[in-house]
Amino acid sequence: MEGNVEGVQDHVDLVQEQWRRERPDLDPSPQGVIGRVHRLAAALTAELTAVYAQFGLSEAEFDLLASLRRAGAPYELPAGELADHTMVTTGGLTKRVDRLIERGLVVRTDAEDDRRRRLVRLTPEGVELIDRAFTAHLANEHRLVALLPAGDAAAVRDASRRWLAALGHD
Repeated sequence: MEGNVEGVQDHVDLVQEQWRRERPDLDPSPQGVIGRVHRLAAALTAELTAVYAQFGLSEAEFDLLASLRRAGAPYELPAGELADHTMVTTGGLTKRVDRLIERGLVVRTDAEDDRRRRLVRLTPEGVELIDRAFTAHLANEHRLVALLPAGDAAAVRDASRRWLAALGHD
């Protein structure tokens, strides 16, 4: 069977077998890729969010703090730009920012050049927390990628880049 690795059948193999039995007129082979990528994404998300939780952060909060930290000193972005970086609506962003303000990790400020424009800035406590959390995050990502042989990791990296580009995502 195409999906078997070293004679081991996984959940996706079972699903494909069932569809082949129930609908022999259809070709379920894309599930060998799509189903596994979907399951892999869920498994990786669980592995990643476990590390964020060690720092008291949700995935969305980690993403927001990391976006501000990547912006460079003074670690601030306009709210609208931050929403773009974190792929959330400005309404959803407001709630996240409010929670992080309560924790003393970010502040809202007015832009010096335009008082109507609001900025979100990391506090020193926010910088310290995201630096620690990101260090642990990268160690976790290294651990996860090391589960694959180096050639497989490079193949996944390159194939996923091409696939995302073909779908119009960068």
